[in-house]
Amino acid sequence: MPTDRYTIRFPVAQPPAAVFAAINNVRGWWSAGIEGTTDAVGGRFVHQVQDLHRCEIEVTELEADRRVVWTVIDNHFGFTKDKTEWTGTTIRFDILPHKGGSELMFAHIGLVPDYECYEVCTSGWTNYMASLKSLIETGRGDPNIGAPKTDSERLVEKLTRH
Repeated sequence: MPTDRYTIRFPVAQPPAAVFAAINNVRGWWSAGIEGTTDAVGGRFVHQVQDLHRCEIEVTELEADRRVVWTVIDNHFGFTKDKTEWTGTTIRFDILPHKGGSELMFAHIGLVPDYECYEVCTSGWTNYMASLKSLIETGRGDPNIGAPKTDSERLVEKLTRH
């Protein structure tokens, strides 16, 4: 397993086209407050959770029903010494046909254990991948609505406010 990335992999009982559509519905699984274009190559969007995290992402690859790739153009964490830890990293979704459905392979390339944000970020990605899986399988995700959502996000918020 590569050590230069954080990965999650899971099967879903939906065809690749449904998985691709759900990934591109970023507001439906990650954050309802995302601003910008999330479903076109060259599109840019901003994800923000209060003063804790703000990132600008560019859609760098869309291969229908197979792959979505984003590059983090700019990042600011309100809780780390290096505020830019995600800048220049790649977020990749690969979709494979799998036993009457699909398998989704998610990788945040460049998110490594040495990063101060690693625990909070991996907890967040685990949560948001569960939200994406729910969106794919049921049509309903559990996106962030502007406030810290995971236990680690709430802890960071508490620590940064004092």
